[in-house]
Amino acid sequence: MFDTTTQSDTAPVTEERRGCLFALSQPPLMIFLAVIGCLLLMASLHDLLLL
Repeated sequence: MFDTTTQSDTAPVTEERRGCLFALSQPPLMIFLAVIGCLLLMASLHDLLLL
């Protein structure tokens, strides 16, 4: 059986609040935003130069 009297010596894990800069630093999000940006750039260049 587990001894539950020694739980006070372990500090509870406090989770930090992470802001928008942490979310933007994630590689999958940056790849997604880069792909969307390239598609928008290609569409705008197509409209400006070829139409």
